[in-house]
Amino acid sequence: MKPLDHLKKLKLEYYKSRYPNVPSFAAPVPKFSDKTANGLTKCIIEYLTLEGWQAERINTMGRTIDNRKQITDVLGQTKTIGSTTYIPTTGTKGSADISATVKGMSIKIEVKINDQQSDNQKKYQESIERSGGQYWLVRSFDQFYERYHNFMNGSNNNQ
Repeated sequence: MKPLDHLKKLKLEYYKSRYPNVPSFAAPVPKFSDKTANGLTKCIIEYLTLEGWQAERINTMGRTIDNRKQITDVLGQTKTIGSTTYIPTTGTKGSADISATVKGMSIKIEVKINDQQSDNQKKYQESIERSGGQYWLVRSFDQFYERYHNFMNGSNNNQ
């Protein structure tokens, strides 16, 4: 069975246990895709959660505060006054996309589809591995699935 099909099966089993009175034909068909970084991140978090582990997405982006407002002057013309302000993140630069705990082990998962790790991400990886944690760089759900099962079977060396 393909890894994404296994994820779909786990999700359907979850629906059946959570909603036992809903007939099978009425259960929503789960849709998962690892073609984008966002989709792959969702797949990984969903899989780890369905397996009974803790996993969460880490957002390290700053935010923009919009202090603009529109006013109408005495001639009836509308103008925008004010400005926007960018507040940088307070998170660690280079943090992985997913933070998970599996079998008591801290695992940080960086999701990359077509891009490469930044220097800050490489430094973050070194910090995690130096501390005894796991850092996985994954580019597909198949790759994550293989890495996860190797870890679960005792092959928890960093690759």
